[in-house]
Amino acid sequence: MFNRIILIGNLTKDVELRHTPGGTPIATIPLAVNSKYKQGDEMKEEVLFINCVVFGKQADSCGQYLNKGNPVLVEGRLRENKWEKDGVQKSRCEVIASTVRFLPKKQSDAHASAAPSNSYDDVPQETGDLEPF
Repeated sequence: MFNRIILIGNLTKDVELRHTPGGTPIATIPLAVNSKYKQGDEMKEEVLFINCVVFGKQADSCGQYLNKGNPVLVEGRLRENKWEKDGVQKSRCEVIASTVRFLPKKQSDAHASAAPSNSYDDVPQETGDLEPF
């Protein structure tokens, strides 16, 4: 079996950072991924909202350097969470990230020449912590 996913998108909210009872950092990255497709003569846009979960040092880095609107590349695996609420079975897929890469923000053409580049030169670009359990 093979379970691998790569997503590029923008954070919809700030990263939620918490810790396990053992002290391991866990970050939840709420991501919006846009897809464009043509239907007839019209261009349509579809947005997928998915949570990505990151562990360890990588979670600390995400919590420290990422904010709403930042673009990221996330590589990991899909996991389905199931629960019951009011007698109704519910489920949601999320990504368990093995790699999070911080991407530079896009600049509009009008601002590209006037504004300095917003790069993440002092930020670690990639880490590879796996989930602790």
